[in-house]
Amino acid sequence: MTSLDDNMFVVRFESQQVEVYDAVTFTLQRRLSVPGLGESYGLAACASNKCLYASDWSNDCVHRVKLTRSNAVTKWFVGQRPTGLTVNTVKNVVVVIESERKLQKFTTHGTPLQTIQLQPDIKSPTGVTELTSGQFLISHEGMLHRVCLLDVQEAVVQSYGGTQGSDLTKVNRPAGLAVDEHENILVADYGNNRLLVLDRSLTSAHEMSMSVDGGLECPFSLWYDKSRGRLYVGEGKGRRVIIVDHLKDFTASHVLPQM
Repeated sequence: MTSLDDNMFVVRFESQQVEVYDAVTFTLQRRLSVPGLGESYGLAACASNKCLYASDWSNDCVHRVKLTRSNAVTKWFVGQRPTGLTVNTVKNVVVVIESERKLQKFTTHGTPLQTIQLQPDIKSPTGVTELTSGQFLISHEGMLHRVCLLDVQEAVVQSYGGTQGSDLTKVNRPAGLAVDEHENILVADYGNNRLLVLDRSLTSAHEMSMSVDGGLECPFSLWYDKSRGRLYVGEGKGRRVIIVDHLKDFTASHVLPQM
């Protein structure tokens, strides 16, 4: 799930389509066909290149959809089982590779730029985002369940979490990541049905208060539209997209979502 201008994009598992909603009325406008798209755990849009990227966990590739009248679709192959992806400040595509424990960086047309081998204790990486400093944030599970900060030398310099757990010092299958203008970090704590706000140093956390019917059900994907002050939360089991408006930063103590 992501947004661009007045459009919100949602991908459903193995539908080979991306649904496009009006970002004001939240009504379905059209569907973009992405032939061969399997299970997708990452979606990102680029305003400069006017295109949409979707990771394909089933087929080890990234699909690129041109957001023009033609909606032309191309793809390139990556490592085995890509999960999260993001577009960085210089408009390159960063993809996290689950099975090979790698980060891969590409141009908008799929030309490889960089491969980062993650250290051995990072298993099953899921979410990724790149900070303005050039450092990466990675969420992962396995023997450890953590959010890790990697420096430009590709080493983990700080992490949050450890063994799987539910108190505020631990996470359970962390997934999507988002960063606000002050570099507060929001984590979709999938296994604990909550959103955690971490400070930029990954040393403290609090739970984001949300009033949602039935509570959050396995939040998985996050997208923060800074221009609108809007947070999108995609659930893994609740099958909802929860929208929070008027969110200037993640430290707000009370937010009221729109459904």
